[in-house]
Amino acid sequence: CAALPWLGVASDRYLMFLANVMLMFMTLALSWDVVARTGQLSLAHGAFFGLGAYTVGIAHRSAHLPPLAGLAMAAVVGGIVAVALGVVTLRLRGIYFAIATLAFAEVLRTIALQLPELTGGNVGISMPPLFDGDRVLSYYLAGAVFVLALGLSIWVRRSRMHFAVTAIRANENVAAIVGVNVIRTKVSLFAASAMLAALAGAFYMPFITHTDPADAFDTTRSVAALVFPIFGGLYTTIGPVVGTLLLRSLEEYLRVTPPWKDGYQVVYGLVIVVAVLFMPRGLVGLATGRLWRLPWRFSK
Repeated sequence: CAALPWLGVASDRYLMFLANVMLMFMTLALSWDVVARTGQLSLAHGAFFGLGAYTVGIAHRSAHLPPLAGLAMAAVVGGIVAVALGVVTLRLRGIYFAIATLAFAEVLRTIALQLPELTGGNVGISMPPLFDGDRVLSYYLAGAVFVLALGLSIWVRRSRMHFAVTAIRANENVAAIVGVNVIRTKVSLFAASAMLAALAGAFYMPFITHTDPADAFDTTRSVAALVFPIFGGLYTTIGPVVGTLLLRSLEEYLRVTPPWKDGYQVVYGLVIVVAVLFMPRGLVGLATGRLWRLPWRFSK
């Protein structure tokens, strides 16, 4: 990704915009996958995204904080709120946890609507563009946030945490019996994941320069955060990245291509349905399975 500006993308404002958005969604997808490794289905990542966006906007509007300081504040706010939410909801399992996190997103959207003096209400909130509109500098900032998400994903997969989350996903009761602190593990990963989602939203706000409750807390963003890893391959680092690159590219192509632009969401939805039905382990699982079946794998 770091080479994109030197491959001609920087000279095209549209492609540079897409590169920034792609990094933002890859961060969101990786952060969701970290929580999913504990077996929890979170629908709150869109809410943490919006929380990060509003934190930066309100910090600039009220305290005139620069965007970079606002990003740091958004990460802290996202982590604190996630810990509070996690302590209450992470004792729930399965669909009950998913409903609780979805309700949390609606609560934040309602609060944003009911506090127009702070959030701008329906009108929303605006702020100056990041780096005076320099998309290349924004790209490197988005890349830095993405690297943090990548690092968290790799650490969870390659450290002792991997065994803890695998045990929790398989059976929480057994995991607790063998010594895993289930609640602490789930809350800590949920908080780290929420901080990354909030950072993605904090980047989005000065990058777009305006947001409102409907945009910031759009539930389709939470759906995208889980669809991309499922399509690419759950519980992996490469899966969410590949899933985001392919699905976001397909979505953008359909959206701007005349034969499809009026019904691109239908075509896009069908592609996802087919992928989920016929590739339950995602693209990474499909590719891995084919590699293991190659003859050379069994030759001496």
